[in-house]
Amino acid sequence: MGGRVGEWAGADWTIDMAPRPDPVVSDETLPERTDVVVIGGGIIGAMTALELAERGVAVTLCEKGEIGAEQSSRNWGWCRKMGRDPREIPLSIIALEAWRGMNERVGGETGFRECGILYLAQTEAEMSAREHWLNQHARPYQLDSRMIGGEEVAELVPGSAIRWKGALYTASDGRAEPHQAAPAIATAARAKGARILNCCAVRGIEQAAGRVSGVVTEKGPIACSSVVLAGGAWSRRFCGNLGIHLPQLPVISSVQRTEPIETGLERTASGDTFAFRKRLDGGYIVTHRHLSVADVVPASFPLFFTFLPALLNDWSGLRLRIGKRFIDEARLARHWALDETSPFEQVRILDPEPITSILDAAMTSLKRCYPAFAAAQVAERWAGVIDVTPDAVPVMDEVPDVPGLFLATGFSGHGFGLGPGAGRLVADIVTGKTPCVDPAPFRYKRFIDGTKLRPVTGL
Repeated sequence: MGGRVGEWAGADWTIDMAPRPDPVVSDETLPERTDVVVIGGGIIGAMTALELAERGVAVTLCEKGEIGAEQSSRNWGWCRKMGRDPREIPLSIIALEAWRGMNERVGGETGFRECGILYLAQTEAEMSAREHWLNQHARPYQLDSRMIGGEEVAELVPGSAIRWKGALYTASDGRAEPHQAAPAIATAARAKGARILNCCAVRGIEQAAGRVSGVVTEKGPIACSSVVLAGGAWSRRFCGNLGIHLPQLPVISSVQRTEPIETGLERTASGDTFAFRKRLDGGYIVTHRHLSVADVVPASFPLFFTFLPALLNDWSGLRLRIGKRFIDEARLARHWALDETSPFEQVRILDPEPITSILDAAMTSLKRCYPAFAAAQVAERWAGVIDVTPDAVPVMDEVPDVPGLFLATGFSGHGFGLGPGAGRLVADIVTGKTPCVDPAPFRYKRFIDGTKLRPVTGL
């Protein structure tokens, strides 16, 4: 999977990895029994565990590596309603409401701040696309998103060397710190009764009487009645060993952070070929607004036609690449017995190399448009693996053929911002409570019932 293998040494890895998520204390022993096992300690798994623990459900979260060490600490840190696929807007509203009270809820720092986000536009075509999203998708939900002109852009994001035509602006959107958020949430879940197990890969599930009866981890079995798979980019491989079809492919997103620098820019924005947000430490996250890399892997071939509509919808934002990652994935087992070492133990953390050319282009664009960044020094660069579905919408649903197994994966780069809403919805589904939003758009059966799978918005 293009990751690195490190020796586990308490809360540390022997590999040099950026970014470094805050450490989370791990429970020392496995419970014999729990109500729910959550597989995966990213933002989705951590929020699901917190929601369940707060409801008095016995829950154990198993993470093969370190809490938040993969995409949940490697993303941009944007928490937004703006620009969402319309199927995600209700969930994004729930998520933003939760983000606003998250620090108090978990008793720690997640980095969330309500700062406002702007999608800057240079052309009439860009303005038209953003206005279309506003009219067709935002207005029915009475979002505070609005179109603004160049003069207001200059007031909100001052110091530009070019004159922007305008922007789509949402004042209530915000930002958080990925390396802090999932660990803070998992720590809060543990304080409220959840078991948190680092370096504890789940090899598979066990069934009895036609439904889930437990899991087998590398450290032993845990009896349970429900399992939530929140495995991110690993979910397809886990499902494949169970004979479950999950169309999911990896996309590499590259990110960089700067040393602290005074620019006077507090709001988060994207435009031209850059996107940026301020960090709590006074530095900035700087990324390419639109460009990612899709490595060709063995799964790319059987899924080619499933993903073709998505490629045709927005080909300009994706570079295809074939190389070492193809070999890395091919070497990992597709099928294994529960008493055998699993791929999740062979690669604890996905840590791909960042794409230098993409990050250079983003920084060049930002410095050209905003000269205040001229002296910005890059402190670190990294990349993460995004778990993408053909319609760029996650699946949060029980698997029909395996009662008791629930999927919470395929967030397609939207998982961090949606995390608090997703955790609540998954907990609702698992416990049989009335869902906080309509779960139909996230149903599993859309992958197998002939539904046309394609993204709705390209913002």
